[in-house]
Amino acid sequence: MAPGAAQGRHRPGGYPAAVAARRGGIGSWLEGTPGDDGAAGGRTGRRAELGLPATGPGSLATVGRRVVGVAVDWGLASLISYAFFDRDEWATLAIFGVSTLLLVGTLGTTIGHRVAGIQVARLADLTTVLQERSTGPGGASARTGEPAPVTDLVPPPGPLLALVRTALLCLVIPAVVWDSSGRGLHDVAAGTVVVRR
Repeated sequence: MAPGAAQGRHRPGGYPAAVAARRGGIGSWLEGTPGDDGAAGGRTGRRAELGLPATGPGSLATVGRRVVGVAVDWGLASLISYAFFDRDEWATLAIFGVSTLLLVGTLGTTIGHRVAGIQVARLADLTTVLQERSTGPGGASARTGEPAPVTDLVPPPGPLLALVRTALLCLVIPAVVWDSSGRGLHDVAAGTVVVRR
């Protein structure tokens, strides 16, 4: 092999350069919480990457809030499965999937999401509302005259995106692997983001 022929093909760690480049933006539960700003993992700016505020309504939901939301939804699906299907695992998964699909598609939130104070939004819709809000007065509440929360101005993702997101969520793996911005791969594939209400 000619000198330099392998240059750029392999990194010192043995990973091909193309694989290492793709792998750089993907994390998992093995590496800690997604997009820890300023943590040892070195991933910073995840909110800036998405154009979301750092805190408050419209900010990226934390892992803890997401886990609470899923736990509440799974618990409710388990109760229904126990009451009507002798706690069949497949029935529990089907109930969880159908309820998530219907509620996220039509309302942008499930019962568990409501309890946890989070909702699912189409990223493009959310960033549009945030940009409009930053450039002008927008969406004042009729009752108080104050601007309405950003999340109240964002429409639900709709049935197609909810179907993609829910199908991948039910497979579990896409939900526990995330990109550098802190979104699960099921949200990346659907073009959605889970934010605080």
